Amino acid sequence: MNIKAFIITSFAISSSILANSQERIVQNRPYTDLRPFHLGISIGTHVQDLELMNVGPQTTNNIDGTITKQLITTDQSRWDMGFNVGVYGEFRINEFLQMRIAPTMYFGSRHIVFHNSSTATVTENQQDMKTVYICAPIDLIFAAPRFNNHRPYILGGISPAINLSGKDKDYIKLKRYDTFAEIGLGCDFYLPFFKVRPELKFMYSLINSLDKDHIKRIEDKSMLPYSNSINEAHSKMIVLTFYFE
Repeated sequence: MNIKAFIITSFAISSSILANSQERIVQNRPYTDLRPFHLGISIGTHVQDLELMNVGPQTTNNIDGTITKQLITTDQSRWDMGFNVGVYGEFRINEFLQMRIAPTMYFGSRHIVFHNSSTATVTENQQDMKTVYICAPIDLIFAAPRFNNHRPYILGGISPAINLSGKDKDYIKLKRYDTFAEIGLGCDFYLPFFKVRPELKFMYSLINSLDKDHIKRIEDKSMLPYSNSINEAHSKMIVLTFYFE
């Protein structure tokens, strides 16, 4: 087969595949999006991250009256998979726009590492930060027209959150209340008996999540240089969720 014949054959096959992909088929649950209100459940996985602002070199007043200069850098060393589950209600605004309220619980963890470079040998301290969030995101969903049994969309919204975790014996602690901005994308798949919606979204804290008052409650004063090593923290999450209706 020469090059010209190969190109013609490839074009014909591609055109055939494209034409078949655009064919109309029988729609599952054709009236489900016409309802003014929808209810469903969600389940998924996520990773939590913490964006930390280090203060750099700091001066520490020791108990014996001496002054020590220290350089401690703090960072999250890895991402651990978490679990999220929730319910949701969705209001139909018009053909392309919906508003969703989806109370969700996020169970996850962060692994924080403190690198002390004050001496010739760098030492490390660690903190495993278990976190449980209750979030109530309010999202606006802009969806494309439905074609056959799928419908892609994008979303944006805001998510007030309550942090149920944190210990006074930890080096750092996050605030009880937080607020996330979130953006994402997904696609509705219409099956014969229900609709499933895989969705990927990114959440970023709009406030400084670090609880600065936590330092005043630390009894072990040797922990203070590590607790004072950062002055700002922003929580982040990447979330993969499956919604069922």
